[in-house]
Amino acid sequence: MEQRISILTLGVKDLKQSTAFFERLGWRKSNASNEAITFFQTGGMALALYPRAELAKDARAETEGTGFSGMTIAYNARSRQEVDAVLGAVKAAGAKILKPAEDAFWGGYSGYFADMDGYAWEVAWNPHFQLAEDGSIHLPD
Repeated sequence: MEQRISILTLGVKDLKQSTAFFERLGWRKSNASNEAITFFQTGGMALALYPRAELAKDARAETEGTGFSGMTIAYNARSRQEVDAVLGAVKAAGAKILKPAEDAFWGGYSGYFADMDGYAWEVAWNPHFQLAEDGSIHLPD
């Protein structure tokens, strides 16, 4: 198996509402999207939004989870200022700020928000990780 992640699919309560949230942030749907699923190109991988019940059915899993899912999604920023700008934009688009940005113990700066379906997103500036022009992250060897 190659070491990569191709698509992260979030099971959402309301596909139209969740799609509109990301579009308010300036994200553009891929032409691969249709009335049943939304795709967004995100650098070297993609984010997919799919109705939660349909995703659970496809995976043969329970539809409802409770509490913290044990997973976060990270958006790495190019600067501390971008972290603050992104958190401001997501709040204006309807997200809930879980943790305002602050200096992190690992030497960076980060905060968290919850999207329309409660998924926790970290917005972080990490001086140890380089971002390419296309936004892809390059970890140290």
